[in-house]
Amino acid sequence: MFVTRFAPSPTGLLHRGHAFSALTAHQAARNAGGRFLLRIEDIDRTRCRPGYEAAIFEDLAWLGLDWETPVRRQSDHMPDYRAALDRLAQRGLVYRCFRTRREITGAIEAAPHGTMEAWRGSPLSPAEEQRRLAAGDAYAWRLSLEAAERELGGFDGLIFVEEGLGPAGERGVIAARPALGGDVVLARKDVGVAYHLAVVHDDALQDVTDVIRGQDLFEATHVQRLLQALLGLPTPIYRHHRLLTRADGKRLAKRDGAQTLQSLREAGMTAAGLRAEMGFD
Repeated sequence: MFVTRFAPSPTGLLHRGHAFSALTAHQAARNAGGRFLLRIEDIDRTRCRPGYEAAIFEDLAWLGLDWETPVRRQSDHMPDYRAALDRLAQRGLVYRCFRTRREITGAIEAAPHGTMEAWRGSPLSPAEEQRRLAAGDAYAWRLSLEAAERELGGFDGLIFVEEGLGPAGERGVIAARPALGGDVVLARKDVGVAYHLAVVHDDALQDVTDVIRGQDLFEATHVQRLLQALLGLPTPIYRHHRLLTRADGKRLAKRDGAQTLQSLREAGMTAAGLRAEMGFD
C-alpha cells in the first residue's frame, strides 16, 4: 500500500511552502488510495516549541487535511534512535568528533577547494578520547564514510528512484553519492539523534513507501540511502517537488519571515482560495 508523510519541525509557524508540500503529499496519498501520515520532527529541543506544534495541527486542519492518529512525535522515541546509533557504533561505523564547527571550517579553509559538506575526520586514539570525555568536552557522533565504504565494499551499488525532479533535473534511477555529504553528524552529546538517522529510522518503522518533499532535501537522499543500507532498512521511492519562491526568486523559509498560514488566515484568505492558488482542487 502507498504510504507517505508530511514531517514538519515545530520551530516556527507554517508558511505557503509547507502548505504546498503537505497538500502535494496528501493528494498523492488520496489519488493512490493510500495512507497519509503526519510526523512531528521535534528532536531539536532548543528550537522546538509546543505552541508551534499546536499551530501545525491547526493550520493543516484549516487546509482541509486529515491524517492518521496517533501522530509520531520524535522526542517521545529517543531510545529508538539511540538503539540504531548503538548498532552502528558496535560495528565501528561512527566515531566521536570533538571538533567544533569553527575548527572544521578553519581546517577546510586551509585546504584547496574544500567544502564543509565534504569534510571527513577520523577517530581519536582511545586514550585521547577518554581524556576528552573525562573533561566533559562536547562531541558529535559522525558517520565514518571510510568505515561505511569498507563494510559495503564500495558505494557503487547504492541507488534510489526519483519520481519527481531533483534541483538539477535528476530523475529515474539515481546512483547515490554519499561522499558528497562527508562524515555527517548522526547525534550530539546533548541531543540523542540528528535528522538523517531519525528520518530513515522512522520512515522504515512507519512503512513509508514514498517520500514526498521539497527539492531542498534532494541532496540529503544520498546519505540517507547509505544509512538505509547500513541498517538494513527498505528504501522508499522519492518524489522531490519544486519549491515555492518569493518575488526575488529565493525559496520561502521560516528564517526569512515567509508569510505564515496563520497570517494569511487572519487577513481573510480562505483555505479553498489558497488551495486553488497552488493548483489543488
